Amino acid sequence: MINDPIADLLTRVRNGYLARLAVVSIPYSALKEQIISILKKNAYIVSYTVSENKREIIVHLNDVRKTKYLPSFNRISRPGQRIYIKSADVRKSRNGHGIYILSTPKGVITGYEAYSLGTGGELLCEVY
Repeated sequence: MINDPIADLLTRVRNGYLARLAVVSIPYSALKEQIISILKKNAYIVSYTVSENKREIIVHLNDVRKTKYLPSFNRISRPGQRIYIKSADVRKSRNGHGIYILSTPKGVITGYEAYSLGTGGELLCEVY
């Protein structure tokens, strides 16, 4: 069994939304924190905090009852099959209603930022 920390992050957030939880706890890593900050910037979560000893990330989710919107999280590149794309191949996710998250030499960024910066990288996940 291969551990996939990004898939674990997406599954914990997805399960938190499905269970209508307000707060989800996720083990800390710098990559996970960068992905969570992108989710916050694009309003898929309300906020997040990192514990003092950097052992976990506390994610505050949107209230599904108020927003009436349940986001979907889809892991694309896996440890067994990495997916890399060029900057010209970055396209809109779900006709502009979603985002792709990429790991590039310029950091973890969205597909829109990668296209504008002209950089490609590993296609981590899609959120819509």
